[in-house]
Amino acid sequence: MGVFTKDIKTFDDLFLHQLRDIYYAEKQIVKKLPGMIEKATNRDLTTGLKDHLEQTKGHVERLEQVFKKLGKEAKAVDCPAIDGILKEADETSGEIEDKEVLDAAIIAAAQAVEHYEITKYGTLIAWAHALGHDSLVTQLAATLKEEGAADKKLTTIAESKNVNRKAAS
Repeated sequence: MGVFTKDIKTFDDLFLHQLRDIYYAEKQIVKKLPGMIEKATNRDLTTGLKDHLEQTKGHVERLEQVFKKLGKEAKAVDCPAIDGILKEADETSGEIEDKEVLDAAIIAAAQAVEHYEITKYGTLIAWAHALGHDSLVTQLAATLKEEGAADKKLTTIAESKNVNRKAAS
C-alpha cells in the first residue's frame, strides 16, 4: 500500500496512515534487531542494540496508546521504506566476513533506521499539532527524543569506541 491510497481523503486520514506506517516499522524493527545483535561483535554495539530493542518495544506500546487516544485500532500498514532499509541491512551484513567491518555496517544500517524514524516522528508531531491532537505530542516527542539519542549513541560507538578505525585497518 503506497502513501497515496484511496483511503486517504483528509489530513486526519493521512495522519492515521502515517501512524500505521510507523507502527509497522517499529514492529519490524523489533523482529530484526535480534539478528543484528547476534551478528555484532563489539560489546558496546551489542549492548546499545539490546537497549534499543527494549526501547523499541516501548515505542510499539506508546503507539498503541496513541491509537487508543484517537479511538482507532492499532493496525499496521506495509511500509516499503523500512522494508527496503532492513532488507539492505540483511543483504549487506550477509556479505561481510570481517567482523570489524561487519560492526561498522551494522552501525550504518541501524543509523539508516534511526534516521527514517526521526523523520516520521518529526512529521507526526507537526501534524498532530496542526490537527489539534496536542494530547498525542508528548508521547510522540518522547519517542523522537529516544530515536535521536540512539542515533547519537551509534555515532559515539562508531567514532569514540573505534569501530570505524578498526574496520579501516
